[in-house]
Amino acid sequence: MGFISAVAAVVLLAVLGQTAVVTENGLPIQWDKAPIELSQLPTVDGVIQVNPWDYLQRMALYKLLINSTDPYMSSMGPGEKESPLWSLPLQLGWKLRSGRLTDPSPGSSSTCGLESSEPVCISPQSWYACMNYYMSVLPFLAAVQTGVVGKGEIQLHVQAPAEGAQDYCSSFTDCSTKYPDAMTKWETFFQSLQQISNSDDTDFNKKDKILGLLWAAEEASLQTASLACSERQKLYSSPEVRFGQGWLNSAAYVAAAHFHANIEKSEKYMAPLPSRVLQETDSPPNIPDLSAEENHALHIFGWMNRVNQVLGGSLVNLWRRAMCSPQAREKGQGLLHDLILDPKFPGTSLMAILTEMTTSC
Repeated sequence: MGFISAVAAVVLLAVLGQTAVVTENGLPIQWDKAPIELSQLPTVDGVIQVNPWDYLQRMALYKLLINSTDPYMSSMGPGEKESPLWSLPLQLGWKLRSGRLTDPSPGSSSTCGLESSEPVCISPQSWYACMNYYMSVLPFLAAVQTGVVGKGEIQLHVQAPAEGAQDYCSSFTDCSTKYPDAMTKWETFFQSLQQISNSDDTDFNKKDKILGLLWAAEEASLQTASLACSERQKLYSSPEVRFGQGWLNSAAYVAAAHFHANIEKSEKYMAPLPSRVLQETDSPPNIPDLSAEENHALHIFGWMNRVNQVLGGSLVNLWRRAMCSPQAREKGQGLLHDLILDPKFPGTSLMAILTEMTTSC
């Protein structure tokens, strides 16, 4: 496979797939079962007790975030499914459906993390659950602190798991002390939402600013999580570890282009992700019980990781330099769309386009 063709395939490869199921009736998995009001979460002595190891409670954090920020998201487009926060609960649903919220420890007999468990719990030993913690609890605490959720009138405590509690945090103050960069960026995002939304700027510029702040916060959370959760990743097979790293690294491309991750785009993006945890004997692109789309995605993620190691990350750096203005980022999103959705698009022209975009910055 040629270098440029592989780049074209990995950058939002998942846009084309039709394999993984990440929605139910057009919404994240078990969305309708998750609490919709803060008052529906457990309370002790006036303090809301959030258990992020209960799947529905973690999903509730996303529901509260999306419902509370929707009034400031009109620049994203009409309708209730345009918020760029939708990608987060969709990812959590995919992790549940694919078995990635279970304990990966060898010989584990725990049913925690299985969709069939009652209630549906999340294993603290899961690398994917750990990564998602920093993409759910941290933004929620920042939203409460800034008054976006709860109007600044609530007290909140986040329950720690029985094992590995040191890798997590229990309150805004605790999280800010442990992970100041990520929490600061989430605070900035929520504090800026109303100001940007109410400004006299164009919807085009509002959207770009909001997405820029959101992706800065998401990348900070991912970087923080990558360090905090690293020991858990060692529990997986080498094929699953390679996939996980590829999945994690792909965020750099979509972040730099300020990708608008609404429900429709996010669902397409995640569709070719593997529908089960990979085993040591799995060798993409020749895994018999996975679809052609899943095999291809795994093959490209693995190939791309190797190329990035050889090039020292120069491809990501070139892409980031090219995404230097709102207009360039809009062109970048269009470029991602054409690379994936138009089979006649000349993939060999990608590097030339990126170079031209960089020189015009």
